[in-house]
Amino acid sequence: MISEWLARVGSSIPRGFSRHYILTLLKERPMTGKEIIDRAIAQTEGRWKPSPGLIYPLLGRLLDDGLVVENDDGRYSITKKGLAIIGDLESLNGIIHKQLDVILRIGNVGAAVATDLVDRVITIGTALSSNLGTMSRDDKSKYRQFLLSELKKLDEEEKRASDRKEKVDVE
Repeated sequence: MISEWLARVGSSIPRGFSRHYILTLLKERPMTGKEIIDRAIAQTEGRWKPSPGLIYPLLGRLLDDGLVVENDDGRYSITKKGLAIIGDLESLNGIIHKQLDVILRIGNVGAAVATDLVDRVITIGTALSSNLGTMSRDDKSKYRQFLLSELKKLDEEEKRASDRKEKVDVE
């Protein structure tokens, strides 16, 4: 179940990352949208190729939020407000790196991530269940279908695991 989820989302860039990435690049020096795209491709060795349809609208939102300014030469520069945001994100990044370092030193990071994801799903599920009275009939139906689908996947995975165990026991 987790491996199927990772296959779907493992190669995707996490939500909010592009915003942080652009601000971090602009902290180094002013850049055009094309330079940002080229730098992302080079840094990831082609694993991430942000499209102009992602970068330019995001630069527009950063402009609107006062985090960057557009220079006369078409390059974007980070503002003081943007630098403050980067400072906060760098602090958070440091905390995450320390946590990940500890996890990697003492155990299986995959198990830790899976456990964390399960805890988050349970929290979200509990919140949704406690708000059933405020949900529309359509939302309740979608939620029910989602839960049934997830239970079916869990049953199928447990059956596969049981079949694998029986196969090993026979050998």
